[in-house]
Amino acid sequence: MNRPIYIISLLICIATGYLMAENTTKPNLMPWPRSVTLTGNNYTITKDFSFALKGPASQRLNDYSARFLRRLAGRTGLFLVQKYVSPDSVIANPVLTATYDSIAPLSISMNESYTLSVKASGIQLHAVSDIGIMRGLETLLQLFTAVNKEFIFTGAEISDFPRFTWRGLMIDCSRHFMPVSVLKRNIDGMAAVKLNVFHWHLTDDQGFRVECKSFPALHEKGSDGNYFTHEQVREVIAYANARGIRVVPEFDIPGHTTSWVVSFPEFASAPGPYQIERKWGVFNPTLNPVNEDLYVFFDKFFAEMRELFNDAYIHIGGDENNGKQWNNNQQIKDFITANNLKDNHGLQTWFSKRIQQLLVKHNFIMMGWDEILHPDLPKNIVVHSWRGMKYLENAAKQGYMTVLSNGYYIDLCYHASTHYLVDPAPDSLNLSPAEQKNILGGEATMWAELITPETIDSRIWPRTAAIAERFWSAKEIRDVNDMYKRLLPVSLRLEELGLLHYANRDMMMRRVTNGQPTDALSLLVGILEPIKGYTRHHEKQSFITISPYTRLADICAPESDFGREFAYTVEKYLSGNLQAAAELPRMLAAFEEIPDILALQAEQAPMLNEILPAADNMKALAKLLHQFMHDKKAPAEAKDIIEKARKPVAETTPAILESMEKLLNLTR
Repeated sequence: MNRPIYIISLLICIATGYLMAENTTKPNLMPWPRSVTLTGNNYTITKDFSFALKGPASQRLNDYSARFLRRLAGRTGLFLVQKYVSPDSVIANPVLTATYDSIAPLSISMNESYTLSVKASGIQLHAVSDIGIMRGLETLLQLFTAVNKEFIFTGAEISDFPRFTWRGLMIDCSRHFMPVSVLKRNIDGMAAVKLNVFHWHLTDDQGFRVECKSFPALHEKGSDGNYFTHEQVREVIAYANARGIRVVPEFDIPGHTTSWVVSFPEFASAPGPYQIERKWGVFNPTLNPVNEDLYVFFDKFFAEMRELFNDAYIHIGGDENNGKQWNNNQQIKDFITANNLKDNHGLQTWFSKRIQQLLVKHNFIMMGWDEILHPDLPKNIVVHSWRGMKYLENAAKQGYMTVLSNGYYIDLCYHASTHYLVDPAPDSLNLSPAEQKNILGGEATMWAELITPETIDSRIWPRTAAIAERFWSAKEIRDVNDMYKRLLPVSLRLEELGLLHYANRDMMMRRVTNGQPTDALSLLVGILEPIKGYTRHHEKQSFITISPYTRLADICAPESDFGREFAYTVEKYLSGNLQAAAELPRMLAAFEEIPDILALQAEQAPMLNEILPAADNMKALAKLLHQFMHDKKAPAEAKDIIEKARKPVAETTPAILESMEKLLNLTR
């Protein structure tokens, strides 16, 4: 057998072995339910599995239940006798009986609670609403496993309800356009982990992404031809709503509005003309709040959007207005003085109030990023905190509903554990019980500067499943190690929904190697991570909308499973585990051969050239580890080797450096 392939197989066995061996009795539920009692009274699945609904007619639940059956058939390979589910079907002695009392309106107050009982004799699922049944069906699918050559549902008694009512994922479709197919598969992923709000970021400096029949120049001039038609918007909304997920659109104003003023320069605070922005950052174009024609325009615009979007809430952005155009516009400065608005923030609040009045007229509730917070605004708006916990606390204390995204910026490529330990309502907040109720929940935010339809899944999943648990489960569920043990199998299950967070990585590696074997590159990719935060924007390359997002940092996952398992093995070794002493050098052994393999392949695949220094660094680290395990002490050059490896190569760094420093007892 080819040695790199053998090593890769060995490492996969090691990694999955650790994850599974210590987690054989606990089911891989995520989010973890409110109350779980494992009974051992498992139900064995056969082709005769049957499903009956008992409750008022709900087409969305009928369809959801049919998809449940298809997913179950796909996992088992069984040709299930039952094909569809509806309350009208007469099924004698069904295996699964789902009873519910009502059809829930899709709203912030919808009831998502359920109880689930799995026994060898059958399964009972009950909920107040059809949405609760959907949430319970996802839990039941997570109880699916194989034991003694049979597929089963693990015997359990579960009572469950969400901690927060607002559990969202924001996808930015402005900076890089995301087709409907991308949105649909990620909405399916959201439903699987019980998220319930799809926040659809539709406009920004780089693109106006929704058809506007009232002002067609908006999408014709501001989108490069990439926008969602009315029919596509309705298709996405229907798809999400059928899965118990609300759709909240965002139209960012008064800043981040370059794509608006491309077609309507008269609404900007400085003369045009304007072009769609190709770069990333905060830019000057800002709407002119003093122009009364702007509010006539928005009256018609929001009237059209009200016909299109069916949720009560609409997001107006309101963030990152740098004020430069306002500061240089004498008319605006005179208006601020004449109306005693004090400063630009006062003017933005005045603007927000005018917009809010229009939204009320069209039956919308306003939501905006935390820059909109001002005591003059009505209390029924939602303040979306992105700059820090203090903004969430201030909003809640002043009586505003608030949602947290600070700490859940998944585009920054931080580890799942980092996001998992951020709580939307931590005990450290100085809030009364009544004020705490103003915290509706949180949203993971997938900003799209550095992602494309090819890479977005790998940036959202599986880490967002851990964030979903933070939003749904009890505050006390915070064991990071336990979260990771459940996260891997949950991540693998997400693939059945069409998510490509694993598959696209292989496709991208084949492109980089120009069709040559990817074994060596795969091993290297598995141990590297993209540099964190916004540091990629400050590297040698200057990224714009049309840059190539097909390079090493784009292929690597935000979090290396290999790196985490290496850290786990180091901890075992330091605690005296003799097996780990043998495993550690094997884990890095193959990296001594990778530079030669990749260098040879680079002759036919020039994209590999920028990757070769990363392979050289890993070879040096592998030799360093081998020498340490032999001599039981760090060689003199150890710190230099690690520091060299820490310098980004193709915007990546090895995920094992901290563990290596700990192993070698090096201090920085």
